[in-house]
Amino acid sequence: MVDIVFDFGAVLFGWRPLELVAQAFPEMAGTPQAAKSLAHAVFAHEDWMDFDRGHLDCEHVAARTAHRLSLDLQRVTALVDAVGNGLIPLPQTLALLRELHALRHNGGSGVRGLYFLSNMSEPFSRMLERNYDFLEWFDGGIFSGDVQLIKPEPAIYTLLQSRYALNPETTIFIDDMPYNVDAANALGWHAIHFSSVEQLRNELALLIPPAIHTPS
Repeated sequence: MVDIVFDFGAVLFGWRPLELVAQAFPEMAGTPQAAKSLAHAVFAHEDWMDFDRGHLDCEHVAARTAHRLSLDLQRVTALVDAVGNGLIPLPQTLALLRELHALRHNGGSGVRGLYFLSNMSEPFSRMLERNYDFLEWFDGGIFSGDVQLIKPEPAIYTLLQSRYALNPETTIFIDDMPYNVDAANALGWHAIHFSSVEQLRNELALLIPPAIHTPS
């Protein structure tokens, strides 16, 4: 029996930072490289990490980012809001989650529990909880903003592990960021670097056959 832990952004919910900055600042993100550079400056900075960690609210992360990058505050505020509005379920991953949820209640399926581990600020996590009933399919999970820890810090993984009595050897972790995958592997979890639903199905089928259907 295995426990499966999902990341949310870019795995179960939409997360397209290059598109977000291109929409907010088209004059600064006119090329893929320029958009990538601006997205990195906004979302990979310690300010955004503190937002995910629950140390900053929406107003303060927008103000700090605007000041640091000499950007218009109103447009940065709109950009932060757009992040939340863009957290829309990805249909193919949601279909897989629905399948796993059904297997969760089949004693012979090999799936013991479903959990999540997401770097998500408190305003966005509460929004997801209000808007999407399917989050009840999870047996538990952790949003970073609720515990003041973020991936890839080992402490947030071990907190999830201890809170839900997960066995590292039978825990499957799914994330789109290589360094988050590496951190889970270092703790003895079986981590999958997510690139597509088809790839994820193929890897899960090897770990919990014949429960998962692979693309034909």
